[in-house]
Amino acid sequence: MEAIWSFARTTIAFAVSLGILIFIHEFGHFLAAKIFGIKVERFSLGFGPRLLGKKVGDTDYRISAFPLGGYVKLLGESAEDEIPEAMRPASFSHQPLRRRMSVVAAGPVSNLLLAVFLYALIFALFGLARPTTDIGSVTPDSPAAAAGLQADDRVLAVDGVPVQEWDELSEFIQRSGGKATRIRVQRGDEVFTVEITPEIRQTRTFLGELVNRPLIGIVASSNVRVEKVNPFMAVYYGIAQTGKMIELTFVVLGKLIMGAISPKTLAGPIGIAQMSGQVAKAGPLAFLSFLALLSINLGILNLLPIPVLDGGHLLFFSIEAIMGKPLSMKKRETAQQVGLFLLIVLMVFVFYNDIYRLVYPGKPMP
Repeated sequence: MEAIWSFARTTIAFAVSLGILIFIHEFGHFLAAKIFGIKVERFSLGFGPRLLGKKVGDTDYRISAFPLGGYVKLLGESAEDEIPEAMRPASFSHQPLRRRMSVVAAGPVSNLLLAVFLYALIFALFGLARPTTDIGSVTPDSPAAAAGLQADDRVLAVDGVPVQEWDELSEFIQRSGGKATRIRVQRGDEVFTVEITPEIRQTRTFLGELVNRPLIGIVASSNVRVEKVNPFMAVYYGIAQTGKMIELTFVVLGKLIMGAISPKTLAGPIGIAQMSGQVAKAGPLAFLSFLALLSINLGILNLLPIPVLDGGHLLFFSIEAIMGKPLSMKKRETAQQVGLFLLIVLMVFVFYNDIYRLVYPGKPMP
């Protein structure tokens, strides 16, 4: 029974996540087109045959058979389409370049704005969680163990500078460069100071990279200090958190391209579905955070200059702006075929990753 409920929870969480992200993305294109008076012929969640829907005005709103995606069909999407003179003001291909670029960019931008909204909602509802300087555990035979530090100790200051958050403590240790550091500690009602010289050790970052860094051998506890924030500050922190996640996503992409991070770490739809189920089980805070991160990844992925993606169309429009005329249909079709091939290769690879992890859980990939 537990297995059935777990499968149902995973399926529902994945469907809800994917549905929200796709709807917001396509709604961005749809809204921009409507603002500029462009005729939207079809708004579809999913690809393939129409399962159900309703036509309202000029637009056929539908749910299609294959749910991994969605699209908005605009009048005159192709410059080669024959559009009657009377319909040209409502045709996408007859719009000024800046309008066409705005419509295409609106989808990925909507995903990034969704992330801002979700993070702001998290901060407004749950507050700002800041990890305390409470020590969860001390590594045996480490500088901290030699100095007598213990689990449940609280670090009050480093070299005379007060610290209230674990990130501040960690930053001070990193800045030490391996030099002796005075750490003021509270243990129950007792307050004392110890001098610790960090050791330079090789460790892995959360991205899996090996780096050398000064460590004293303490691990953070799970204790957090929750700071309540008003709605305006929640929006501010939502924007800041989205910015951090966008920066991190580009860092990860860069390291993947440079080979610093193995592509074996990539996950596809099966992996994302599994994670959706896990975070749904963890509660609304984890689910909303995961959804925000997925939305950022979807937005950035679509902005990559790969033909058939939104970023590829923006690349073509940028070339048109520079050249003063659009690329020939033959060149665009060739580029789109190359882009489609690359995406298919990527999808096959991530599906392989997902299936391997599913069949051999916990076993390193060959």
